[in-house]
Amino acid sequence: MEVNYKRYGFYLIRWQLSTPILAGVLYVLSSMDKLLATIIANLIGGLIFFWVDKFIFTSELLSAQWEVKDEVICVDCGRVARGYRLVKTKGYDKTRDKEPEFRCEDCSKKKAEELRRKGIEV
Repeated sequence: MEVNYKRYGFYLIRWQLSTPILAGVLYVLSSMDKLLATIIANLIGGLIFFWVDKFIFTSELLSAQWEVKDEVICVDCGRVARGYRLVKTKGYDKTRDKEPEFRCEDCSKKKAEELRRKGIEV
């Protein structure tokens, strides 16, 4: 599994933001039984942070955008296969490319590694 450090960073920030919110709820509920207050605080946290986490882990804004097509001719090796091309990521934008280049899975992995060496997030 490849780690998306941008998503991971946002998740860690989100995790820290939950602390004052849950602490505030526990403060308000301090007269209650501690276990019950903790359960209620966690339920409130879940109601709030489910949506934040969903955005962090599914948003297209935080990930590279790829285009995938079945049966293309790989621009590198000429093999007919499922084709991949990176469309857009930080520092790389091929959204207006008039002649998009698709690669088979093997060649796409090689190209992605080449882009990583150039400092482009893939």
